[in-house]
This record gives sequence, C-alpha cells and structure tokens, in this order.
Amino acid sequence: MANALKTGFLLAALTVLLVMIGRFWGTNGMLIAFIIALVMNGVSYWFSDKIVLSMYHAQEVSPAQAPELARIVQRLAQNAGIPMPRLYIIPTDTPNAFATGRDPNHAAVAVTEGLLRTLGSEEIAGVLGHELAHVRNRDTLISTVAAAIAGAITMIAQWIQWGAFFGGYGYGDDDRRGGNPLGMLLLAILAPIAAMIIQMAISRSREYQADANGARFAGDPLALARALGRLEVAVQRRPMAAAPATAHMFIINPLFGGLAGLFSTHPPTAERIKRLEEMARSMPGGPADWR
Repeated sequence: MANALKTGFLLAALTVLLVMIGRFWGTNGMLIAFIIALVMNGVSYWFSDKIVLSMYHAQEVSPAQAPELARIVQRLAQNAGIPMPRLYIIPTDTPNAFATGRDPNHAAVAVTEGLLRTLGSEEIAGVLGHELAHVRNRDTLISTVAAAIAGAITMIAQWIQWGAFFGGYGYGDDDRRGGNPLGMLLLAILAPIAAMIIQMAISRSREYQADANGARFAGDPLALARALGRLEVAVQRRPMAAAPATAHMFIINPLFGGLAGLFSTHPPTAERIKRLEEMARSMPGGPADWR
C-alpha cells in the first residue's frame, strides 16, 4: 500500500510538472501536455523496464550463458520468495547494477561487465540481494516510472530552451500576445531539478531498506558493505555514461561530481556501510546467523 501511494504521488507530481510546462502555450498547450502525461504514465507502467534496458544496451543472457550469475540470482530469489528474474548484462567496464520491472513476475536484473570482473562471488551476491530486495518491495515500479517521466520532463525542458532562443513560444489560443521567454527558460531549468528532487525524496529511503533486506537474502551484510565501498571507488575513478534521470536506479550513483553529487538520489555510501556493519555486529553468531 505504501509503495502504491508513493507511485501515485510520483505520477501526480511529475504530471503536474508536464502540465506546467504546457501552460506556456496556453490552454491548448496545457491540454496537450496533460495528454502527453497520460500517455507517458501508461507507457512507463507497461514498457519503462524495456526502455531503460535498451538505453544501456543491456543484453539478456540465459542461465547457460551466465551459469554463475544465474546460480547466485536463483538462490537469492528463493531466499526472497520471488520468481527468478530475467538476467541482463550491460557492456561497460564501470561496475554497477540495477533492477527493473513493474512487479516480481515481470522483473529483470542488469549487471555490468565491470561488476562481474571486479567483485567476488560473495560481493556479487550482496549486490544482487540488494536488487532483489527492490524487486520484492516493488520499488522497481517506482524507479522505472520515475526514470521514464523525469527523462521526458528533461527532454521537453530542452525543447523549451531552444524554442525560447528562437522565438517559438507563447502561441496558445488564449495567449496571442506571446509568452515570456525569461519565464520559459526559468521553468526549463527548474523543471528537471524539481523532477530530481521528487526522485530523491522517494529513492533515498528505499536504499537503506534494500541494503538491509539484501543482506538477509545474501546471508552476509559485510559482503554487501565491501561491495558498496569498492563500487563507489570504481565510479569515482571511471564515472558511467548514464542518464541523470535513471541514476537513481543503480545500486551506486553512476554519476560523480557537479550537480550529480548535489542532487544525489542515493544516501551517503559511508552511512550505508556503517549500517551494514552494525547489522553484522548485532547478530550473536555473526553473518552466519543471517543465512
């Protein structure tokens, strides 16, 4: 129920942003923006997972093609009590991973080639446990919807900027006198930032819960803690060519520095590691009691 409310809030908030953008073209513009928002909401629900996987050129692999990866994911899925998700590999050297899909029956997990080369099997299990926690909690629907609609807002905002530069604005049926180019530019700048802030509000709290649940599924919170530390160092050395609208989907923010750091959709990695270490110490028998 909580995630359903969050999804509804996200759709409503980002729809309002789109309609606000359309306002600069008058009543017709608002109507067109609202129709676009409805279409985007439907497309996001049914196809956003495929869109995001395509953005990163993720290739689906079978258990025969990636037997070790499949073995780890199958064990974690059993521990999580969810169906085995589809497996994808992203052709990039930067280690990272994300999960997507509207529900556990339509889920997919994507890992980069760099992650498979960089981490050991226990650390990979910790990362994938985190991602399957998102699947079981149905966070993936929120993530993919946010990515698709925030990306649309960013794209439309860029159109507005170019329209303002070349005088293509303010032609609504109730606004023949023309729009305010300064106001349009301001909205074009602020709308993507507002979309990121909405994503931040929904995404940050999910990560701590996914860390905790993922550690339980994998049976070792310290393995996930080690993986997070190694992934953050790797991303700082070699940031991933990722779209800002989808950065919140990855286990570690694939972007580094600039606005990516200021508007990070992830909580501080050091705090995540600290919480996982505290979880490990809290068990009388250590990590073995998590299995």
